[in-house]
Order: sequence, then C-alpha cells, then structure tokens
Amino acid sequence: MDDRTVDRIFAGSLQNLPPVSSKIVRIFTSSTFTDTTLERNTLMAEAYPRLKDYCRERHGLEFQVVDMRWGVRDEATDDHMTTELCMKEIDNCQRLSMGPNFVVFLGQKYGYRPIPTYIVASEFVMLRDALLAMGTDVTLLDTWYMKDTNAVPAIYILQPISSILINFNNKRVPKLQQEDQATWWDNMCKMQKLFRKAAQTLYSTNKIDHEAMHNYFMAVTEREVIRGILSVKNTKNHCLAYVRYINNINMQNIKRASNFIDIINRNIDTESVKLLSDLRDNRLPARIETTNLQRYTVEWTGREGLDLDTHQEYLQHFITHFYKNMVKLVDRAMRKEDSSAQGQIITELLQHLHACNNSVRVFYGREKDLEKVRAYITGPSSKPLVLHGEGGCGKTSLLAKSASLCSEWLAPSKPLLIMRFLGTTPDSSAVTPMLISLCHQISYNLMLPFDDIPDEMVPLTAHLKELLLNATKEQPLLMFLDSVDQLTGATDANKVLWLPTRLPPHVKIVVSCVYEENDPAISQDCVTLRKIIEESDNFLEVTSLGYDLAMDVIKRWMTDGHRDLNNYQMRMVSNALGRCSLPIFVKLVFAEICRWKSYSRPQDTHLAGNVMDSIMMLFEKIEKQHGKLLVSHALAYITASKSGLSESELEDLISLDDKVLDDVYQYHLPPVRRIPPLLWTRIRNDLPNYLSEREADGVSVLNWYHRQFKEAAKKRYFTNQNSSQYFHSSIADYFLGIWGGGTPKPFRFTEIQRHRFNLKEKEGEADRKVPLQPLAFLAKDGTVSRYNLRKFGELPFHLVRSRRFAGLYEHVLFNYEWLHAKMSSCPLQAVLSDFEDACNNVHDREASREMMLVADALRLGGAILSLYPDMLACQLVGRLLPERPANANVRTLLDQCDEQGPQHCALLPTYHCLHTPGGPLKYSLEGHQFAVFGFRLTADLRYIVSVSNKFVTWDLSTSDLTRETNPRIEGIMQGLQLSPDNKYASAHSSNNQTVAINLMTSEYVVVENPYPEYDIVGTQLSNNRLVIYSQPGATLFDLRGQELERWDNTSGQQVIAMDFVSSSEYSFIYRDSDESDSDTTHYMCLSSILDGKELEPLKFSNVLVAALPGRERVCTCTGGELDRTVSILSRGRLRYSEIELLENRQPLLQLVLDDQASYLIGTFMQGFQVWNLTTEVSEGKKRPCVSLYLPHGIRNVSSRPMQSNSCVLSLEKDYAVAGVRKSLYVWSLRNCKLLKVLDAHFGRIIHTTSLTVGTWNSVITSSLDRTVKVWNINNIFEQVYHIDRHEMQVDAISLSQKRDIAVTVARSCVGIWHLKLGKLLNRLADQPLGAIVTHAEVTKDGSYIVNTESGNLLIWDVATAEVLFRTEEKNVKQLTLFDHDTKFITVCKSGAIGENKCVVQARTIPDGERLYRVEYPIRLLRNVVVTSDNTHLVLAGNEALKDTLFVYNATSGTLINKIVLKYANYKDFHQIVVMPNKPSQVALIDSDKGNILDVRTRRFLRSVPRWNGSVTRDGKYGLFAPARGGLEVIELRHGTSVRTLIPRVAEGVFSVITRFTKTDRYVLYYHSGSKTIRVFRMADGQMVSNYRVSAELTAIDSSDDGTTIVLGTVDGCLTCLTVADPKVAQMTGYVTRLPSRSEEAWRAVEEHAKEMTRFAEPVTPEDD
Repeated sequence: MDDRTVDRIFAGSLQNLPPVSSKIVRIFTSSTFTDTTLERNTLMAEAYPRLKDYCRERHGLEFQVVDMRWGVRDEATDDHMTTELCMKEIDNCQRLSMGPNFVVFLGQKYGYRPIPTYIVASEFVMLRDALLAMGTDVTLLDTWYMKDTNAVPAIYILQPISSILINFNNKRVPKLQQEDQATWWDNMCKMQKLFRKAAQTLYSTNKIDHEAMHNYFMAVTEREVIRGILSVKNTKNHCLAYVRYINNINMQNIKRASNFIDIINRNIDTESVKLLSDLRDNRLPARIETTNLQRYTVEWTGREGLDLDTHQEYLQHFITHFYKNMVKLVDRAMRKEDSSAQGQIITELLQHLHACNNSVRVFYGREKDLEKVRAYITGPSSKPLVLHGEGGCGKTSLLAKSASLCSEWLAPSKPLLIMRFLGTTPDSSAVTPMLISLCHQISYNLMLPFDDIPDEMVPLTAHLKELLLNATKEQPLLMFLDSVDQLTGATDANKVLWLPTRLPPHVKIVVSCVYEENDPAISQDCVTLRKIIEESDNFLEVTSLGYDLAMDVIKRWMTDGHRDLNNYQMRMVSNALGRCSLPIFVKLVFAEICRWKSYSRPQDTHLAGNVMDSIMMLFEKIEKQHGKLLVSHALAYITASKSGLSESELEDLISLDDKVLDDVYQYHLPPVRRIPPLLWTRIRNDLPNYLSEREADGVSVLNWYHRQFKEAAKKRYFTNQNSSQYFHSSIADYFLGIWGGGTPKPFRFTEIQRHRFNLKEKEGEADRKVPLQPLAFLAKDGTVSRYNLRKFGELPFHLVRSRRFAGLYEHVLFNYEWLHAKMSSCPLQAVLSDFEDACNNVHDREASREMMLVADALRLGGAILSLYPDMLACQLVGRLLPERPANANVRTLLDQCDEQGPQHCALLPTYHCLHTPGGPLKYSLEGHQFAVFGFRLTADLRYIVSVSNKFVTWDLSTSDLTRETNPRIEGIMQGLQLSPDNKYASAHSSNNQTVAINLMTSEYVVVENPYPEYDIVGTQLSNNRLVIYSQPGATLFDLRGQELERWDNTSGQQVIAMDFVSSSEYSFIYRDSDESDSDTTHYMCLSSILDGKELEPLKFSNVLVAALPGRERVCTCTGGELDRTVSILSRGRLRYSEIELLENRQPLLQLVLDDQASYLIGTFMQGFQVWNLTTEVSEGKKRPCVSLYLPHGIRNVSSRPMQSNSCVLSLEKDYAVAGVRKSLYVWSLRNCKLLKVLDAHFGRIIHTTSLTVGTWNSVITSSLDRTVKVWNINNIFEQVYHIDRHEMQVDAISLSQKRDIAVTVARSCVGIWHLKLGKLLNRLADQPLGAIVTHAEVTKDGSYIVNTESGNLLIWDVATAEVLFRTEEKNVKQLTLFDHDTKFITVCKSGAIGENKCVVQARTIPDGERLYRVEYPIRLLRNVVVTSDNTHLVLAGNEALKDTLFVYNATSGTLINKIVLKYANYKDFHQIVVMPNKPSQVALIDSDKGNILDVRTRRFLRSVPRWNGSVTRDGKYGLFAPARGGLEVIELRHGTSVRTLIPRVAEGVFSVITRFTKTDRYVLYYHSGSKTIRVFRMADGQMVSNYRVSAELTAIDSSDDGTTIVLGTVDGCLTCLTVADPKVAQMTGYVTRLPSRSEEAWRAVEEHAKEMTRFAEPVTPEDD
C-alpha cells in the first residue's frame, strides 16, 4: 500500500478504498464429484485440521474450507441453486481470504453439466423459436420453465424439481423417490439436448456468440475454474491446481469407470473429453503459475481403481504437497501484511470506512434531517450532536450519509474525518481501545508519535481532548461515532462520560445512541448524554421513514436491484408499510419481495405487519426450505453465543451436534462425520445482511446485525430452559476442547441407517475434526505467542447458562492456569465479571461465598494484578490461606497456586500476609500518591470523589477507578465540595489556589486566590457558582472562573466557615470574643443573610451543625463554659429561636447530623455522644443522649475549629463506628459497649463517612496512607484474620534460621517474629513509653538479642524476654556481631561538635563484658568491618588530614596497621566490604568502582569498575546497578560484565537495593519506583520472580539456606517469601510442607513457638 493511500485512509477519505485485510484463510475447493472423493476425504481427515491449527497458532487466522461437493444431498439439487451458490462462494473467498482462496482438482472427468437455472426471456424465446422452427416439441421446456416478469429484464426460471415431481425428496418411500428421480434425470438430459441443439443453431446463424452458446455445454467445474483462476489477475499468491491422470482405467467395469471419466451410452463422451482437454491442458496451464500446478500419474489397480491402501504413497505426497503449498501461500500473504501497529490501525480504519460506504449506498431521503446535521457541522455549536431514536429507525445510515457529505459541506476545507461504527470491530467495541484508536488516527495526521498515547482510561481521555485542540479552519476535525451505547469495558455512564462536551473551534462530534421511552434500561446512555450536553438543539430524533419515503425507498431499491412487482403484490407492500415504516422493517420487506416471482401465488406473498413478525416469518421460511432441525440449531448456536461465532466454530458445533447429523445423514453414512459446508452456506445465503461479520476476541465472527433478530431467535428457539441449556452446554463442550485434537465422539446409528446399510452395531464413534482449545498458543521456543481469547470470552458464559457449575469451578473460577492466562490477556474487570455472572446464577450459598472470596481477593489485589498478572498466585495465597481449611474449592485453587504459580513468580508467601476478603473490608481504593484529605459521595451514592494532589473518582459498585484529573497545581488539595447536582467539584490547595472541575468531562479551571495576602479558609459550590472565602470576605465566581461579586468581612473577626445557597442567601461563622462578658468565654457567631437581609447574629460556643441546604435549623451549644447544653434552633425571618434543649455534659469538639437529620452526633475528647431526634420527649425535659467512650489512652483531637474525628451510624442505627488514629471502633447503641476494634489503616484516618442506603451498610474512610477504604458493617463481626504488624515501619531485620525467628527494629520496640508462622511473638522495649530503638541483632542460634534503645545498650534473653545486660551507650551508629556471634562491636560518634571522633567498643555475648575500646579521628562516618576470618577490625578514619584505614586486632583491640589511602583515582568511598574468600582483603566502594586492598600487607591490589559492593561467598562475582536502571553481574577478578540481568533501560532515578542471597543462588533487585523485587537465578540469568510489594520496602534479608526472603515494609509488616524455584529439585514439595499449608503442621509449629517464648509477656496490638 503506497504512502498516498495510507494518508488518504488516515484522513478518512471514502474514495477508492483498498480492500480490508482479513483474519480468515478461506479456500474454495473445486473438483468433479465422483472422481476426487478419495482426495477430498483425505484432505478433510488429514490436511485441513493441521492447516486450521497452523493458521490459528502461527498467525491468529481462521482457516475455512468451502467444499461444495462434499456431502451434497438430493435436496441441494432440488432448487438448482448450487451453481449460483458456488459462484458467490468463490467471490466470498476472493474477498475474504488472506493468501490462498481457490484450489482446483482435475482428473479425466469433465463432470456435471447442468441446464441453466435462469435464462433471459429474450434468449429463451429465441431458443424456443429455433426448436419450433426445426419442428421439435418444446412442451418439456414449457413445463419446467416459467417466466418471471418481476425480474428486469424478464427471465425464465427452472422450477424446483419437487414442485413438479413431488416425491423427488421423499426418502421415506424409496420406490416413489427413485421413480421421480429417474424421471427428472431423464427430463434433464432431454432439455440439455434441446438447449444445445437450439444454441448451436443460433450460433451458426450468428444470433448468439460463442460464449452464449458454450453456456449450454459448460460443466460446473469449468465455471468455477473460470471464476477462480482464469478471470483472476494474480494467481501466484491465491490459486493452486492439482491434475491427476489414471493409466489403464478398466472399461470392463463401466459403472466404476464412470466415476472417473465421462460415459454416455456406455461409451466415452468425446465431447466432454475435448472440453476437459482444452480446459485442463491449455487454458489452465497458460494462466496459473507453474509452481502452483502439480501433476500426478497413478495406475488403476484392482476393482475400485483408486483406494486408500494401494495408493497410500500418492496420497501421502499429495497431502504433504498440498499442506506445504498452502502454508507457503499463507506465510507469503502474512509477510506482505503490515503487522506493525500502523498496519493494524489501517485495517481498523478501513473496516469503518467500508461500512460507511455500504450504508450510504442504500440511503435515500431524509433531506430535513441531513439539513439539520449540515447546519450543525457548518455552524458555531461547541457541543456534540446526538442522533437518537428507537432501534432500527435508521440512525446508522443517517450518520454515515452525513459523514459522506462533510467534504462537500465544508469545501474548500479538507476535513479530517474520523468514522467509527462502534461494536463492529474489537478496537471499537470497548472504550479504552476505541479511544486509543481515535488518538492513533489524529496523531498520524498531526505527525505526532504514537508512543505518547496513554493506555489507561483516565489519561487517555485527557490526551484525546488535547489532540482535538490542533484542529484548524483549513483542516477541521469531524468525528462520527455510531452506537455509543454499544461500547463495553466501562460501567454504565462511563460509556459516554469520556465524550468531550465542550469542543474546541473547528471540531464537531456526531454520535448516535438508542432511545426508547418505554425501555429505560437501553435508554440510559442517551439520558446521560442529555445531562452532560444540556443543549436540546444538539439532540436530533431520528424517526421512522413515514409511508411516502418508505415506498420511495422500496421503489428505488427495486430499481437498483432490477426487480419489479405486479399490482397485487405492490398493494401488499403498500399495506405493510402503512402499518410500519421503520427502516429495519423496510429492509425486511424488500428482502422478502425480492423472492417473489410474478407467478407466485397470493398465499405465498404474505407480509407481516411489524418487525418481530417479519423476522419470525423469515425464520419459518428458511426452516421449511433447509430443514427445521438444521436451521434451528445453527441459528440457536449463533444466538446463544456471547459475542458471535466464526463460521469454522459454527460448522464445528453443528458437526458435534448428533441431533443435526442424525437428521442430515439419516439415509447416508458419511466418510467423515461432519456437516457438509454447503448446507450452512445455503442457509447463510438466505439471510442476506441479517448476519453481520464483525471481529470478537481477534476472530471474525457472525452475529445478528440487529438486536431484534436476536430477541426473535431467542423467542423462537429457546422455548424452554432445557433447549437453552442444550445449546449453551454444546458450546461449552466445544470451548473446553473435549472432542478436539482427534478425540472421537460417540454417536448412535439411526434405525434407517442400520436397516439400509445392514449395520449390526447400534453405536459408533468418529473424529469430528475440531480443534483443541488450549488457554494459550505456544511458539516454537515454548513461550506464549497468543492467548485463546475466544475461549476466555465464551466458556464461562456458557458453563453458567448450561448450569454446569462443577465444570465452571474446575475449569474456570478455581483454576489457576485459567485465571493467570485470562489476567495476562484481559482487563481485571473481565475476570471479575465471570465471578459476578456466576454468583448471579448460582443459588448455593457456600459456593457463592467461595466465589466471592476469590473475586474479592482479586479485587483487593487489582491495582497490582492489573500491572503484574504473574503475581496472581502470590496474591491469592497471601490473602486466602486462612480460608483454605474450610473451603474445598479455595483449597484446590491454592494448591494449584503453590504448584503452578512458581512458573510465573517463584516468590510465594510463606504464610498469610495480605488482607483476607470476606471480612469487613469490602474495597481498598488505591490511586493517590499523597494522603487523601477529603472525599465525598455523589448524591446517587454510586461514586466516591476524592482529592489529594488530584481528583480521583471510583465506582462504588465495582471499585473501578473511573476518572482521574490532575490539575497540575502545587500543593495538596483539601476542602472538597460537590455541587448539589454532582456535576462539579471544587477544592483549594495548600498553595492557595482553587480548582473547579466538571466531573463528567474532567474539564477544570484554576482560580487564583482573590485575597493573595490571606490564606483561603474554604470554598462553597452550587450548581453554577463557586464561592472562595478567607479572612477579608468571600468572592463569587461562575464555573469558568469569572469573578461576579464580593462580600467583605466587616466584623473584623476571624472567618471560620461559610455556607452559600445563593447571592441572597448565605451565612458566615466568625470567631467572636465579647469583652463585656464577665466570664470571658470565647464565642463564635453565626451571621446569616436571608432574602438579602441580615438576621440577628447567633452567638454560640464551640460547635454548630446545620441541616443543609441553608441554615433553617441548627444545633449548637449556646451556653457558657459551665452550661454545655446543646440547643436546636429554628431560623425565622429576623432571628434564630430555640425550639429544644438536648442533654450534654461534655465539652464538644464537633457536632454532626446524619444523612436523614434524625440523629445528632457529638465528638468530645474521650468519645462520642448520640442523640436520637426522632423520639418523643416529655415537655420541659432535655432530650437524653448515649455516650460512647474510647479505650483508655485514645483521644479525639480537634483538627481545626468545629472539626474532629467523625462517628457514623449503621443502616439500622444499631451500631456506631468511628475512625480514630489508625483504627475503627465499633459500639453497640443498645448498651453503649465497645464491641470491636479494627486495624483499619497504617496512617492516621482523616475522614469517615457512612453509606447506608438500600443494601449498602458501609463506612468509608480515608487516611494519610493514601488509600480510601470501604467497610461492610454487615460483616463487621465476621472473623478477621489478623496480620501482625508494628505501629511504625520496620527499619531493620536480623534472622536466626536455626530457631526460625526474625528480629525487627521498629523504633518503638524490638519485634520477635516467627518466620514460618508470621506471628509477632513478642515486643521488647526496656522503657515501653517513649522507647527509641535504633539497632537490633539476633545471634544465629536465636538465644540472644543485642540492641540499642534510647541511649542504652541492651542484651536480651530471647526465651525469657529479660534484659541480661544494660549499659549507657549513646549515638550508636553501627552494631555488628562477630566471631560466631560470641562478640559484638558498637560504633559511636563522640566528642564535641566539630571534633569528629568515633569510638568502637567490643563486648562479649551474653554478659556484655567490654573487651576493648578504640577511639579514632574521622572526616566522614563510614562502616566498620571485621575480616572474614574474625582476625582484623578495619576502621576508616582521618589522620593528618589524610584518609586512613586503621587495622586493629579484632580479639585484643591492638593497632596493627595504618594505611594511608593514596591509590590511583582515589575518591571518597561510602562503604567498606569484606572479601569473604580472602581473609585479609577488604574493598572500598566509591561512586565509580570498588577498590580492593590487603590490610595485612597494606597493598592496593586493584580497582573493579562499576562494582556496588555486593559480593558472592567465593568472592568471584559482584553487582553493578546504576540508579537510572539496569543490573549486571561483574567478574571481580578482571572487572568485566559476565551477565546482563536487566538491560540499561531508563526507569527513572530511584533508590535500588541489590544483593545476593546468602547461598549466592539468586540476585535480588528492589526498585523503589516500581516497588518490585526482581529475583534472578545466577546459574542462567533468568528472572524467576517480579514481585510487587504491597507497601514500600524498608528492609530486606534472606535466610541462610536461601529458601526464604524476608521483607520489612513501611506499614510495619514483616513478610516471608519462599523462593519456590521450579528448577531447583530441593524446592519440589517444599511449599506444600510449610505449616501454613497444613493445619496439623501449623498447630505443631505454633506449640513449639509458645515453648520458645514461654516466659514472654503476651503480645497485644496496643503494645506498640
């Protein structure tokens, strides 16, 4: 394809379009009927299945064969349509096929020469007159041919055989059938002779040409060869020919010989021989490439002439040659195919441009509607235009016609036309790929790189809007999007919310969607569009055509189709269109009347009165014509499918359907038990344009072109649940691959077959030649080349609807391989939708719970799994281990995770370490990079809008992030407000800027502070106005940021809050102090404006809450410091009046009303108070309250005036829930008892709100830990599987594998953890209150811990948790054990400021006896090391202003050497590394290299470039890991790189951690940007794991045996990961033996752990 053509396609030109690249290899096989049976059957059995697999696995192509000879029955002869169908199928193959499309097999038989089905009337009359002139009787012709004047010009039509010989198809009475069949063939031969005689006469008198005469002599095969080869320009790439000669045909066996040569009157038909010879030996070789023509010569043997056994060698060569040539042509075509990203985009664009042309081709009328579209395109409107109407009203055609006229309307401009018929291709069926496709097309025309196009929904929407800004007057941008309601992959309103609603200049968007007043469900997208576009002039209703236009359209179509009607038939059409004139109905009427002949009987020319009846009538007609069972099952399979079926899939399904095959083959025994392709071809031919071709899951599929056809088919074919389940179950079996890959399927012979063919067996089995259905197709090297998306899309759907739930659990929902493959190739929501669909259809409570456990586990891990699907096993194991014992399906899934998961990620959790679903936590919503300082629920309670440095919206029903907008302003935003109609949000930043954002379109404006010298206090938002208030007053803006009005603060007091309803109704709250008051109490003041008039100010103390909107009723404390009574006041015209008093004895920090204003909740320092405002109270009495107290030591604090921690109530008002510090506290409102404390966040909870409506009974919290969490109160008391953690981050880890414990430093304490259980066994702190722990090390035997705490040095006994030694030692910077953990050193900074001295002290374990003390001068503090033989202590100091190494005896502390550092290229170093293989060597690591010295000989040995200090135990290898990305293994002897583990790809400048495991088997690489730990196998450099940590890593270590990696994270958790490398023999079965995988083993290890810490104090979560 040349560049100019590519440019035109990307510009949306509809002229001279090249054909669309296909995903199908479709070959038409042409041959004579009887002489190639052996070859065709062998191809069917051996070659076609292999080719089908090759095309599918190698290129992702669908391989289809059209063999119109195979399995042909007498019924196919009846209507004489076979030849015409053959021609159509050849055209289809040439149009659709990628590469080869036509194969001919020729022998020595010319073949069947039928008489014409249609003859032009003028020619027929000439033939008839010629015969009459010769005195020949033409009665036979008059009997069988009837004139049809509905054809223009008129034609004579050969009548169906059974219309005259009624027993022709009557298989039930074989004798009558044989008689009629003999009569037909006799009549046919006679008519053949008559036509040939007449034609020769006319030719000899020059009345017709040779071609017209040859038409009466020609065989079907020659017609096919002419169409498939002789008329084709390029045969080299598309056609194959096989010619076979048989020597010594035995003419004695005339019956058998007639199968291979043409016989007439027991002699060779010389006329046929001559015609065949000319075709086979002259015309065919002259036209086809020599390499594509293969000749064979075989000998006639035995009675049969050709058979499978004696001609095995020939057949094998033939099959091999055929296969290789087909593969060659397919590969050649694929090489020419542009498989680049641009080529795929071109294919996508061409499909839509061709679809537009096809719609325009049959469009007439609607001038008024077109004028309205023209006015929009050429007019000033800056909003999209929406075409809407009921299904089948012609929206698509109008949109396509409008698009085709735009170049004319906008001349001389050259518009960029973007055309999409949504839902017709894979890239136009889901929102995200569709948006990417739009961006590709625009970017190409703007010459922008495709790499800049995001692939996430939220940034993608923003990117599209930026691209639209590039439209110009010379090149306007026009976007036409048909059927936006057909988009998938987005929830509800998100189908259309991505649509830009305010268009830049020179940009127009026209969309269409369905709207039916009586069907709100399918109309919801149109309703949403009305909300976001608002302009009624931008909605154009597309109505039915109306009678006059419908009749005009029918007449025009008839003219174009060369058809006419008689008067009676025209009246029938007129009556029908008078009842309904929808375009879809008009189309159905036209298709029906095209079948009518002028001689059709009135009872055969009936028209229905509506769309549904018309479709039913069409189905009935096709069933009568082709067999009810075959048609009903074929159409039922298409209807039952989720997204359509390819023709190969449909043929496979029918071939597996023994009900159909028993009907088709009740009188035959087929050589291959498959459906003959001709049968489906005939059915499809009678459904013109009603089955549309579209792409689904990367395959071209057939589906109903309009939903009304699907509804009609469901109504007709799914009459009961059993019939529906039958079809769904059959499709499920197919996609399970049960009968694929040569597995024979059993069947029962019919009684007729057994009787006719003398069969003794009742049952047989046959290979149906259907493919296997693997989850993924593998390349030659074993890697995944493509996933089986068809299986992923269809199988779960059909298993659910066939109610085969056991299979669903086994193969899909609890199958690790399935989940991993689908996660790797599909969005997370596609996986979750399988679970949701199953739960909606399964009525087993336990099974539903198990499904929801897995689904919620996937949902909780969704943020990680979406990017790292290989972590599926880690996520499922880490979350679901506690549910393993009680849930059989979950147990099966987890066993598969342990067994198969390491193939994708070798790090598996040793124990339960991630939040388990099924408890109170419903969702954890992650998407913010900073603390979430505010969130709000939309009025319909469907979405959460949250704010940090950006606005993020989540869908509450799915937890999907639906919209993200980053206004790119400095500072963190707070004070989030939503407009009452939920269309807008606002927030102000810590940098005093305010953002107002349209939540539907993501358009935003940034408003600068109207009072720059003062900080913004807050904002208020109405449906069309924004108020920003601060100390000097408030400013009113419109939502485009234009200032409208100001109100000054004349009180001189500090503004606390504001409430804005309108310009005439608003109020301020000031901090007020009335100095005349005797008690000097500080008050606040509510100043209100109502109808433009100021009310008498209301003074109150501390807190106030109002029922919004406005301040019609307020609750506040109006008393002084001693009187804490809460008052309810009502607003009058002049002042607030007290209407009720509420009992209160606590100084309140905050008052809050619940959503229904029926409960008032107050916050005080020790807890909360709740007043029920709905109960009756005796006159004169104060309304009582209930008090809810927090645990001792937990307090509420005021974050700002009138604001503190919130408490919310459950749906039934039986529980109160509050978020304080990091926990959720739950009280019973009946007895005021604290029932539950939930470990909710690992950062302070900022905001808490309730969601209690309908079935929702939830609490939502946001936190400094950057998450928003949704908690299900209904599950609040379900078992929560506690995950031990510290209050603070883990700073360091020390391991004792001998006793399976880890010791952690968490600032406030030392933690002792069990490595196999994940339990925090004890927390050690010498001074529990205010302890500051900086270092801790455990001895290898796990007996003692040495740590530093708050300036003291401590030695602990692990078993008793007692301090064995304590001494003061401040400023400890390093703590290291040595000499087999019998000694340790501490490194402390000492001396006055500026002295820069360091002290190293060595002590014994466990008594703490000091062995020596060394003091030395330093310039920079660097680590101190003990050499690998425990002989030397090496210190980096500074003497005489020179960097010096001091070498001491590690046992006695005596100075041995001083080494002044002056080697070449000396640089400041940051680390000293001991060389493990050389006891006297150390390395000094600087920013460029590692420098190795011998401390005994004081010699500098060598520098190792790029070494970062990590070293293997044998000292041979090190690592190089620059901060910008990359990882290499370095050979330390010569400094050369021996293996690149991570290429030097820029990953941003982040901190990285690299090290070898303690066995040197693996390399660990942690990248703080991606938060992933990559594990590489040293033996071959393969990455065995890419593990995404759930929180930022702060510490890492590995066990001595290399089987476990231990992680400490910022959330205070300790996670142990088992390295389950599948290539390490000792790890086989290791995971299954872990205590967490066996209840018995768990209990045993738990008992042992208790023994180990028998004297230790019990650990509680509050101890930190």
